[in-house]
Amino acid sequence: MDSAFARGRSRSVCFAASLVYILLSSIAVTTFASIHIYDHEPFQELGNAYLLAGGSEAIVAAASQGSSIHDGRSYIRFENITFRRPKAAAKARGSVPVHIIIFEAADRNDIGGSAYGGQRAICCTPDLAKMGVCKQGEIIRRPSATDINWPVVLDVQFKGKSVISSLNSQKVSIKKTGMYNLFFVACDPKLKDMVMSGKTIWKNPDGYLPGRMAPLKKFYVFMALAYVCLSIIWFFQYVRFWDDVLQLQHCITAVIALGLFEMILWYFEYVNFNNTGMRPIVLTTWVVTVGAIRKTLSRLLILSVSMGYGVVRPTLGGLTSKVLLLGITYFLASELLNITEYVGTINDVSGRARLLLVIPDAFLDAFLILWIFTSLSKTLEQLQAKRSSVKLDIYRKFSNALAVTVISSVAWIGFEVYFKATDPFNERWQSAWIITAFWDVITFALLCVICYLWGPSQSSQRYAYSEKVGEDSDDEEAQSLTKEKQEGQSEISLARQEKNVGTDGSFDQEDESEEEDKRE
Repeated sequence: MDSAFARGRSRSVCFAASLVYILLSSIAVTTFASIHIYDHEPFQELGNAYLLAGGSEAIVAAASQGSSIHDGRSYIRFENITFRRPKAAAKARGSVPVHIIIFEAADRNDIGGSAYGGQRAICCTPDLAKMGVCKQGEIIRRPSATDINWPVVLDVQFKGKSVISSLNSQKVSIKKTGMYNLFFVACDPKLKDMVMSGKTIWKNPDGYLPGRMAPLKKFYVFMALAYVCLSIIWFFQYVRFWDDVLQLQHCITAVIALGLFEMILWYFEYVNFNNTGMRPIVLTTWVVTVGAIRKTLSRLLILSVSMGYGVVRPTLGGLTSKVLLLGITYFLASELLNITEYVGTINDVSGRARLLLVIPDAFLDAFLILWIFTSLSKTLEQLQAKRSSVKLDIYRKFSNALAVTVISSVAWIGFEVYFKATDPFNERWQSAWIITAFWDVITFALLCVICYLWGPSQSSQRYAYSEKVGEDSDDEEAQSLTKEKQEGQSEISLARQEKNVGTDGSFDQEDESEEEDKRE
């Protein structure tokens, strides 16, 4: 027992030391997230305009005024914005404007238009200028129904033959909650080869964390507390019945520890992101790596349990190499997907690039589910053939929980596809965090079921694989023990009766002899 406590204490020390190391190393290298950096970014042609997407984030309306990070202010601030055009485009006299436009997703139809219902244009066309709708060379903009000052348009002028034009540092306050988009637009064809550098800072009332990610910070606090409660209960039983702990229960312990570690790291990553507006590469990479390891071990644990590891078979035998190969492949696919999605700026991943990484991850998940249910079916058949009622009951409960999990996951994937397909402009961003949170919740729920079914106890060895049991069932063993006990008790009672009868007979014989002596 003392050695078990010592192991637990050493693991806690190692965990704390690793966490401190990660937090210290995260100071070294950082990448920007809610602070968007532009480094000689080119413009793309779209219709009659040349565009550069500056960012898209959810921002909550300002609550108050102050001077700290958590001051309740919301804004988009421009710093060191510089436009550079080719020398060939700087020969013309006069001024050439570059437009900076900020608009809410709900006001997207207020940008651009067409004269006779044809192709929609962003910049004012000669036909629209003749109609008096706009001025040629400017952006077509209509005031918002809720605020006539929105969308906001800022202009930067190239004067004379200058090659460089800059925007003075300024801030646009956000007074309405919504999904905001920033675009840099050039209407003059001579500016098609222009590049832009600088940075923009997007801030919410509570910090730099984007609005659609802010609820996840609180969510990871609750998930960390849930893992702490599960860890305390499991560790208590783990130490208490250390002598009876199975190899399978060691694997469950590792999954619980990794889950707790991952939730804590996610919380620290979000706190750092919220306070600084930057996502450290080292910290974010560590978080997604721990998450990929946890996901891989969780799936391999479920697969091993379904194969009957430690219950029906002592080892996986020839399947060990195949299981390990699948685990390594799944880890690499999950790691690449998570790094591409989380490491770097929050909107620098194109949909096509992410789709290419989601496909192999989804394929491996489908293959794992098929293998798990195939192995589980074989294990149930073996337990039925051996008439092992206790083990069979556990595996039936596990199969039911697994079936509910898979059905819920498939239903949620359908809902996620519907959610994203019907919200192309992320207008329902306030509830988008639930999509991510669901997978952590359902994973934790299935882990709790496994902990309940295979928790350390005094009878843990009864569930373990044993060659001595053979084909005898648990019920037959119990019945044989009961019958032997009953037969033993009956034999003892008969012996006692015979003894009593013999004793009574001897007493009767002695009385009769005494009476005969008296008569004589």
